[in-house]
Amino acid sequence: MGKPELFQLLTFHLGPLYFSTTVLTTWLLMAVLTGLAFTGTRNMSIEAPSRLQTALEGTVLALQQAIEDVAPGHAKRLLPFIGTLWLFIVTANLSGLVPGLRSPTGNLSLTVALALLVFLAVHWYGIRIDGLRAYLRHYLDPNPILLPFYLLGEITRTLALAVRLFGNMMSLEMAALLVLMIAGFLAPVPLLMLHVVEAMVQAYIFGALALVYVAGALQSHELNKRSN
Repeated sequence: MGKPELFQLLTFHLGPLYFSTTVLTTWLLMAVLTGLAFTGTRNMSIEAPSRLQTALEGTVLALQQAIEDVAPGHAKRLLPFIGTLWLFIVTANLSGLVPGLRSPTGNLSLTVALALLVFLAVHWYGIRIDGLRAYLRHYLDPNPILLPFYLLGEITRTLALAVRLFGNMMSLEMAALLVLMIAGFLAPVPLLMLHVVEAMVQAYIFGALALVYVAGALQSHELNKRSN
């Protein structure tokens, strides 16, 4: 038997729309992250920063450096999207440790939505920097016959991004449940540590792949400028 979900009784329909526990948990996580960001930046101080401000500044600097390593010169532009994506996925993955909650990333609908956001962001940044005509033209280089393969690659990597996160998080929760059923609560600490490590690794992989895809679109613009 699975653990009871905190929002199971709060699910509801609004016309044809169904608001599931995944949706409600996602809203809760967004509210928590927004509240932390607001609280930590409301009374910022250079001379005597609070612990929360220090933690937030360290997190932002670490994310900015990670982005700069992959996409030099674009960290400021990519930080809002990639940073938010990383923080949300880490929080979502770890939310399964809270009694009564399940990781929303263990639901394929959410991971597909995140993958679609990455798909749209890649083209958004590419078109914004390169222009629509120049960006679309890079799909025809070096030969227009490669266009179907480019399009197939865009679709398959988006699907792989969604299925990878969903499969890993779902299998992690199933493995944890099986271990608890077999061993009871004899080894809860190693199991929790495994969950934490795996949740953070999967969040890093998803965010890193998203960053690589977006950086690829930006680098194609720079290559086109050099060739011209």
